[in-house]
Amino acid sequence: MIPARFDYVAPATLEEALAALAEHGDDAKVIAGGQSLLPILRMRLNAPEVLVDLGKITDLQGVTDDGDAVVVGAMTTYADLVHDPLLREHAAVLPDAIAEVADPQIRHRGTIGGALVHADPAGDVGAPVLALDAELVIAGQGGATRTVAATDFFEDLFTTAVGDDELLTQIRIPKHTGWGAHYEKFVRVKHQWSIVAVAATVRTEGDTIAEAAIGLTNMGSTPLRATAVEQALVGRAAADDAIREACAQAADGTNPPSDLNGDSDYRKHLAGVLTRRAVLAAAKG
Repeated sequence: MIPARFDYVAPATLEEALAALAEHGDDAKVIAGGQSLLPILRMRLNAPEVLVDLGKITDLQGVTDDGDAVVVGAMTTYADLVHDPLLREHAAVLPDAIAEVADPQIRHRGTIGGALVHADPAGDVGAPVLALDAELVIAGQGGATRTVAATDFFEDLFTTAVGDDELLTQIRIPKHTGWGAHYEKFVRVKHQWSIVAVAATVRTEGDTIAEAAIGLTNMGSTPLRATAVEQALVGRAAADDAIREACAQAADGTNPPSDLNGDSDYRKHLAGVLTRRAVLAAAKG
């Protein structure tokens, strides 16, 4: 199928994009890289009257150093993030996860902001953003901006804190210099949507885990933090047996779906196995 007819707007600035959203209201839809939206339009699951393309807004692209944080523009493509030296040094779990997204063609078109706002619970960017304690900067009408913690950003299935007349502009990631990180993904075929995946960041002091943050993919209607595991890991030896015991709690408080790839109980089992693998790899640095 082909999409229904729509008008196309390609603003050059953030202000112009926000003005277009204000003007057209519910009739407008934002397109970033288009890797999720275009299939939806082709199947006519959504038929906006106006498409607002953010591709020309260069201020929303790139990765910068901002003291104690790395700032990622929402329109930065996956391909640009995979090998970015700042992310590799200070937030390695994010490019590690992005390297698992689909194929090179999609990684050269898809954007981190588009994926975060689309908020597919099986996507690969939500869990690492949670595990990095990132903050997301949202621009609204009249020059208003607000910052939302990653833990508050994902509200429900395909639903985030970004309002209809707002745009995600930045992802601010605290530098995790000296932390170990690992992304463990389970799929039937490489680069598919995650059946379950785990993003882990771990800081050790000697042979002991001092801090840990764990993000879970496809274990509910949104990406989730495995807080029970995080708490259980603190003070434990960075050894297989100790980590295994703590990670047995990975599925606590989750509600994973059942589908052709696996039922809910299978996903809960996977969460424990993958969390142990991710934490052990991260602890080893």
